[in-house]
Formats: sequence, structure tokens, C-alpha cells
Amino acid sequence: MSANIIETNSTPFERIDVPGVTVDLIENSLKNAREEMDAVLFRTAMSPGIREQGDCFPMIATRDGKMVVGQFGSFIGPFLQAYDAEIEEGDVILTNDPYMCNAAVSHLPDWLVLVPVFKDGRHLAWTAMFGHMSDNGGMVPGSMPIEATSIFQEGVRIPPTKLYKKGVLQEDLLNLILHNVRTPQWNKFDLNALVAACNTASKRCVEIAERFGDDVLFSTMAVMLERNYLAMEHIICNFIPEEPREFVDYLCDDGVGMGPYKIACKMWREGNKVIFDFDGTDPQAQSSVNFYLNEDMFKMFFGSFTINVVDPQIVFNDGFYDLVDVRIPQGTLLKPNYPAALSGRTHALGRIFDVLGALLGMGAPEQLLNAAGFSDSPHMFYSGYDDKGEWFQLYQIGFGGIPGRPVGDGPDGHSLWPGFTNVPNEFIESYFPVRIERYETIPDSGGAGLHRGGNGLSVAYRFLSDGEIAVHDDRWLTHPWGVLGGDPGMRSTKKLVTADGTEHWLPAKKEGIKVKAGDLLYFNTWGGAGWGDPLARDSESVRQDVERGLVTIDGARRYGVVLSDAGELDADATDALREEMAAKRPEQTPLFNFGGSVEELKARCLEQTHLAAPETPTFLKAQM
Repeated sequence: MSANIIETNSTPFERIDVPGVTVDLIENSLKNAREEMDAVLFRTAMSPGIREQGDCFPMIATRDGKMVVGQFGSFIGPFLQAYDAEIEEGDVILTNDPYMCNAAVSHLPDWLVLVPVFKDGRHLAWTAMFGHMSDNGGMVPGSMPIEATSIFQEGVRIPPTKLYKKGVLQEDLLNLILHNVRTPQWNKFDLNALVAACNTASKRCVEIAERFGDDVLFSTMAVMLERNYLAMEHIICNFIPEEPREFVDYLCDDGVGMGPYKIACKMWREGNKVIFDFDGTDPQAQSSVNFYLNEDMFKMFFGSFTINVVDPQIVFNDGFYDLVDVRIPQGTLLKPNYPAALSGRTHALGRIFDVLGALLGMGAPEQLLNAAGFSDSPHMFYSGYDDKGEWFQLYQIGFGGIPGRPVGDGPDGHSLWPGFTNVPNEFIESYFPVRIERYETIPDSGGAGLHRGGNGLSVAYRFLSDGEIAVHDDRWLTHPWGVLGGDPGMRSTKKLVTADGTEHWLPAKKEGIKVKAGDLLYFNTWGGAGWGDPLARDSESVRQDVERGLVTIDGARRYGVVLSDAGELDADATDALREEMAAKRPEQTPLFNFGGSVEELKARCLEQTHLAAPETPTFLKAQM
């Protein structure tokens, strides 16, 4: 079954020729409307995760659900296939359940709003946006319980439901949903903001149609999709080989003592179509680190990555999806069986980008291959009652180091998602009982290379009230891998120093950590890996990195660069050290530097990370 859209005007849209200049005008008008969606959201949302950090994804789509502009396509098509009901003008649809919408969203905290755009009784387009809510109920504050074994433990599940029917808010339904979350006021304001953003874009679509004509807008959207199809067809035929490429990376652990988990993918081309096959990926985890990866969403990942590398001027949209075949075995980490837990899916999601980058780049590493470092999206949660007895709940996404690339160094302390920003420390300190005592990049955490990997971040949280924290991160066992002779990035660490000075090394994924006023958490993220031979990096660039605090004097020796205690370059000693280091190298440099095999990393785990190595995973059949 699929959705039935009710139109009072049955006149079909007509495909007509549209002048190129008109296509450009409409294309840019739609892009502006998409930007306006963000502006409306950020000015009306309440939670720091959406208002300050930008954890939201807007889109404008054709009447059959294909994104023409946006940031995170793929979800309207799967939704329309799963929603067995009528849709009318004035309806606003809300859902958050991955299992009810074919993973249109991939965990419950992401609330998805969809608005059908009507004009003169005809369905013209779609606008949609989802945002990450600060809480969704469930076992723990923040609703991302690592130890969950079923989605029923992760909070309220909202099947595709009409929040508005013909323009009328279903208040009883909304009250029922908000009754199940810890932050009802924030959720209500954020949900209203999502609806307002979608309604704004809907209004802009109607205005564009009124200005240029309904058939002109309809035809222009088709042209935009066709442009993308032709561009991606050219890219696929010229950059994707017929001979299969394979790559394997690992999720470090599952938060309940087992790991690592293998993510395997093979890529090849047949004619003008690219195939991605995830056969060989480990079975689903018993905890919540499973990532229900919608096939269309992976197509979006592939298209976004490829277009931005090859030609960023191409307007990214869903037009190329017929050129990509994604095969994900059922019952694996990336397509778990219902009702597997999904809330901790961020770690596997981030690792997908490293895997995809390796597959696309290994055929032309000098031009296309990034090192690893898009590896994760760390989270920190802090909740409790402040001195006034009022409940507080902080949810914050952290940043790591972006990898070294063919075009240059990786940015330091940057988000996995380009549109995300850090929450200002002043904001956090104003609204939560916490003081940020350190917010700085970690020198030497980026892998050495001709192009240096970006450094990770060290954030020191001084807790001012008793409460409870949770930390979610990865890349603590495996390293972000370097390429073409570049070194791996430094791994992530989490350390809690209690008020009496006692140090506790924390697992990368841990819930329910009790803290007292005065305790200090050092939340350190991973560094991006290096690209290319470190000995080939200009010694003056290394000296400048030291001067800027990005590399230490000792760390400069990884590049074969010798500096005095005052930071002055010793050219003769540098030449001698580089010659000595080059002589000790193997004759052939491997394409990837993982910092050791999984077995070697586990053997050194306790010594290097202060944490015991995870046990080999055991896999159980999913049960209710």
C-alpha cells in the first residue's frame, strides 16, 4: 500500500520547455527557500541542539517525493511507500519511527515533519524537515541509551501521523506525545519551528508557481533532476571502475563490552550504474549501535560526497538515484531486524563516510582519496536538578578532526556535518549548571602527513550541580587511518576527575555516570588522519603549526623537523633527521595506515587507552 493524495483539481501538470535563464532563476529561488527554512527554524526553535547547533535537515521535493534542493534527501519516497492513508491540503504529517517509514529517519530522537504543497487544488510539491529532539522519553535523559536491546526502550514511537488535519492542530495527539518526554516545552517549540519552516518553504513554492506558472515550476524541477542525472552518469562512468573494489572498517565497540564490528563494502560499475554491496558486514549488535541504513539515504551520501569532490557547482538532488544500486543484507548492523535498538546509530553512520571515501578514492589516491576522520559524531549528556530544584538537561554534539585531503590540511575541531556549528560556551554556561574550563584543539592529535590531519577537540566541563552524565563516542580502539604514507589520527579519550582529584578513565560509550558538583570531565575527540608523506611537508609549515599551537616541538619530529626550545627551525638537524627516518622505511609504502591490525590494537588496548579490550561480539537473533 502507499499514500493516497487527494486533489480537488484533476488537471494534470504539463511538461513544457523552459528557457535556461528561467530554470536558473527558479533553481536559485528554491535554494533560497531552502535556506529560509533554516533561518525560520533557528529563530524559533528552543533547544540548543537545533537552535544553536543546527541539528536539522531541510528539503524541498517534487510531488512524487524527489528532493530538488536540500541537505539530506531520500526520506519522502520511503515514507510515501509506507504510509497507508489519505493526504489532503492542510495536512502536516509527523513521524519518528524508523521501522514505520523504511528508515526515512534512523533513530527516534529525529522527528520528521512533512508538508504537502497544494495550489489551486493540485498537489504541487513537498517540503520536509527533521530535527533532533533533546529528549524522546525512554530509559535515559536524551533518549539515546547505549545499553538498550530493543527500540521499545528508546522512547515514544510516533508512526506516520497527521499532526494537522486540513490545517487543524490535533492537540490531544500532541499532548499525548509531549506527555512522554522529559523536555515537553523544548520539544513543543522545536516541533512548531519545524512546521513553521516547512510552511514557509511551501508558501515560497506557491509564490514561485504564481510568478512563473505551475507547469513551468513542474517542468523546471524535472530539468533540475535530469541535470543531476546526466552529471552523475558522467561521473560514474568516468570515475567508478568495472573491477570491484573492497574496503573494511570497524566500529570500535557496542557500549556493552563487545567489539569491534566489521563494516564491509564492495563497489563496482555495470554499464552506467554503480553497485554498492555490504555483504560481509557483521550481524546486528545486541545494543543500540545498529544503524538502519535506508538505501536511498546511502545513495544521497554517495551523491553528496561525489559531487562535492568532483564538481561542487552541481546542485545536489535526488535525480541520479536510478544510477545507484545499494545492497544491504537483512539482519546486519546496517539493516537490523525489528525491534532492534537504534538510538546509538551515529557511530556506524559516521564510519560509513570513511568507508565510502576509501572506496571512491583508492583508484586515484593522489586526486580523490581522503584519509579517515569523518568517523563519528560524539555526544555528551548532563542532566539533574539545579540549586533551585529545576530539571536541566544538556545534550551536545562534539567535534573531531577532519582528515588530511589531496587539496590540503584537514580543518581542526570540525563537525562531521558541514552545516553544524558548536554551541557557544557562553550559552551553555548561561542555561546549565556547568562551566567550560577548556575548549581547545589537541596538539598532535591530527595525523602527520604532507597534508596534516585536523586536530581533535578537548572540552573540559566543570559540573556545578550533582547530576548524571553520559558519553557517546568511537575511534577509541581503532585509529582514523592515514593514506599514502600519512600517519593515523589520535584516538578519542574521556576522563573524569572528581573534586578530590581522583582520575577515572571512562569508556567511550557509557550511561548513568554519577557526578558531583566540582567534578571535571575531559571530553577529548579523535584527530583526523594524515595524507601523504610527512617528510615531504614544508618544514616552515611545520614550524608555523608549532607556533600556532597545533603541533608540539616533539610532535614536529614526526615530520622530521627539528626545532629549538624557542621554536626556531634547525635546518641542518632537520635534513639529518629526515634522511635517517627515510632510511628506516620499508621499500613500499602501503596505501592505508591503520595503526595496526585489529588483533594488534586489542593486544595494546589496555596499555594505550587505559581501557580493557572489548570481547569478540556474539550475535543473537532479534526477539521481542
